[in-house]
Amino acid sequence: MRCGIKSVTMDDIARELKISKKTLYQFVTDKADLVCKTITQHCALEEKITSQILEQYENAIDELVGITMHVSEQLQQIHPSIHYDLEKYYPDAWKVFNDHKERHIFKCVSGNLTQGILQGLYRKNLNVPIIAKIYISRIDVLFDGAVFPPNEYSFKEVFYEMMRYHIRGIASEKGIAYLTEKIKKEKLSL
Repeated sequence: MRCGIKSVTMDDIARELKISKKTLYQFVTDKADLVCKTITQHCALEEKITSQILEQYENAIDELVGITMHVSEQLQQIHPSIHYDLEKYYPDAWKVFNDHKERHIFKCVSGNLTQGILQGLYRKNLNVPIIAKIYISRIDVLFDGAVFPPNEYSFKEVFYEMMRYHIRGIASEKGIAYLTEKIKKEKLSL
């Protein structure tokens, strides 16, 4: 995650783990297998963490802000080429990542939208499946170096702007008032 996938060799990994390459190959067949298993494990961990965050809040905006803070911390640790490397060189791992987005993230976003509508914090006329798919599709844009060159924009900066755009687009007047007060009270950068 720190160095990018393509630039790290199996020798580098074995050295970092302080094991021989032979030992490493007892657990994985090749680098593609290692990347796929790592992405699978990372997605499972993110699902667990997300569930824990969602359990902390009863309010849809608080949930969304909590998830945003977590994701922004994660984004600071990711090398800009990760998304590109997965998509171009590791199709099995890319499929795991996309399945995670389409299954887990879609479910979380849909649930948050539905909850926010019921709480009066989000607009009543939202088309939940469409908004959830738009939200998910923006994840790919975040990592698109042609759109947001890493030497000009940080992941965190782009993600915060995307979240401001998202929240203000879905929030009702009550939700915007709540968010504005929350930002002032907690001195959030959203």
